[in-house]
Amino acid sequence: MTEPRNQSSANNREEGKSNYDAICYGNRHGAISFGKIHKPGDVTSAFCVETADGKHNFFMDADGQRKGWTTSTSPGVFQVECGEHPDIEDVDEKEALDSLVFICKNGNTLIRNKNGKIRLEATDIEMIATGEGSSKGNIRIDAKETVDIKCKKLNADAKSLIKLTSPGVVELSANACMKIYSSIIRGVTDAVKVKDSKVGGKKICEKESNPNP
Repeated sequence: MTEPRNQSSANNREEGKSNYDAICYGNRHGAISFGKIHKPGDVTSAFCVETADGKHNFFMDADGQRKGWTTSTSPGVFQVECGEHPDIEDVDEKEALDSLVFICKNGNTLIRNKNGKIRLEATDIEMIATGEGSSKGNIRIDAKETVDIKCKKLNADAKSLIKLTSPGVVELSANACMKIYSSIIRGVTDAVKVKDSKVGGKKICEKESNPNP
């Protein structure tokens, strides 16, 4: 691996790692090594498998800034297939199994596609946020353009608040029937900005016109 160093090349030469018991087996197609030091001289790889061009590899680092890291790089497709379970015949039992498991004990899990889409396809998709407190347990969707939701039924159940806001247009349309129920229903138009109504509403207009003062 050829990551750039943070210090000058002179300091790197002085502080570069050394290893006198490294072993490497290989030919013109590729190599397997134990104790190989990465090209910048800052990390020792306990185990490394790589092709001749060095772009296709798998290594487990043992020290330095990547101590305990496991890294796989592929110039082509990286594919994982599992879950066949030939010893289980029941289809429902196979569906209920956890066949591919990723567990991260601490830190974030990042999936980033620099040029393409991310697709999730399954019989069911569940998203669960288990954090506690007002700052955790949240699911956030931030799209620069459009969020399209197409389904047969859409259920939203919030314990304290459901809010739809837009500086532009908000449309609600039901071809069959629209039901609206509340202990209090109140409508406020922009007319109260100039002159408040007899039941109030000017404060609501000011608040909604400037949601982030």
